[in-house]
Amino acid sequence: MIKLTSFIAGVALFASAPTFAAVSAEQAEALGTTLTPYGAEKSGNADGSIPEWQGGLPVDAGTVANGFRSDPYASEKPLFIIDASNYTQYQDKLSPGQVAMFKRYPETYKMPVFTTHRSAGLPDFVAADIRQNAVTAKTVEGGNGLENFRTAVPFPIPQNGLEVIWNHITRYRGGKLKRRSSSIVTQANGLFMPTSLEETFAYADQLKDYDPSKPSNVLFYYMSRITEPARQAGDVLLIHETLNQVKEPRMAWLYNSGQRRVRRAPQVAYDSPAQGADGLKTNDGLEIFNGSPDRYEWKLVGKRELYIPYNSYRVADPSLDYKTLITKGHMNQDHARYELHRVWEIEATLKPGERHIYAKRHMFLDEDTWTVAVADHYDGRGTLWRVAEAHLQYFYDVKTIFPTPEVIYDLIAGRYVATGLINERPNAYDFNFTANKQDYTPAALRNVGIR
Repeated sequence: MIKLTSFIAGVALFASAPTFAAVSAEQAEALGTTLTPYGAEKSGNADGSIPEWQGGLPVDAGTVANGFRSDPYASEKPLFIIDASNYTQYQDKLSPGQVAMFKRYPETYKMPVFTTHRSAGLPDFVAADIRQNAVTAKTVEGGNGLENFRTAVPFPIPQNGLEVIWNHITRYRGGKLKRRSSSIVTQANGLFMPTSLEETFAYADQLKDYDPSKPSNVLFYYMSRITEPARQAGDVLLIHETLNQVKEPRMAWLYNSGQRRVRRAPQVAYDSPAQGADGLKTNDGLEIFNGSPDRYEWKLVGKRELYIPYNSYRVADPSLDYKTLITKGHMNQDHARYELHRVWEIEATLKPGERHIYAKRHMFLDEDTWTVAVADHYDGRGTLWRVAEAHLQYFYDVKTIFPTPEVIYDLIAGRYVATGLINERPNAYDFNFTANKQDYTPAALRNVGIR
């Protein structure tokens, strides 16, 4: 969690570079009154199907056993189920990609819709920093970097689509974590093979040896090690994620356990294939979107109500094994949970002269957390190609939210990949691990990658 009054030693502010201004102090007064500390509308909707935000679940909302959080809403039943026979009745609250899933899998795809709970809260210090951001944070370098940014969410009262996607990129994730999860690519015939990962993530100021007198352009450090299958075990990816990836591109290294060699990996960005996804996910498609926003024009469409995966404790339950959850064509939707939430709707259109396999990305962000919950991806011909859903689970004990899992469906090939699966991974999340900056150096990769 970066805390700075004037961040980015590596992001210079040029007089000629366009910037987006912060909001006025008067506008910021809405945060915590008519708006939540995150910038969401505090009130519910007109018919009450979206309730008023009342602070989110308390930290003791459930129990945590072997790292699995109990479901505070376990006794609830679906209000109704949307399927191919009735989806047109609800189409105004569905994304184009969700509609396409009903058409692609009319016999099996469905969306169980439950009572909406605005369960997400955030720590007081994060709320205070977001309030400060509202009046001080600005984009620099044509929108590709930030200035005067603290901890999370620089633009809680956004004025454009670029500010909205920056809120997603910098949303609160708990500061640091170690995660043990599975990634599963499912072929069109339903066959799949899990890949197991151990990941660590830490904001620069969360490292034990962080020196506040030496700020840098690094937003966070990330390392991922494959532990199975055996043929890939020991391969490691290291990333230094920079805030301004145009001025200072993301720095990445790969360790190949078979070759026992560390090499720079500048290709780990934009539309290059992501680790363990068999070509179904791009490197800037992790968490549906991450990295530099510079290749797209970002349009803020507005806000709307949408059925999104939310409070997804059932789909991550340890009693649910992967053989039951992973089914042909799509995940087993009997265990999914959808709720009606307000979302920010943005469209990213590839800039002239830029290259990416996705010519357009249509995204819907949960207003209570700034997390992309649903996204549609279009190819260069304008054809809807891939549909992504983040099955969001609120970790009430640490006041943060993660997808468990995140799924991207290829409508054309009939394949999909699910990442962040934790059902068969006890103690999947550790928010208390300790790391030093030296743990995220290329020299450390060899030790991490030893089988």
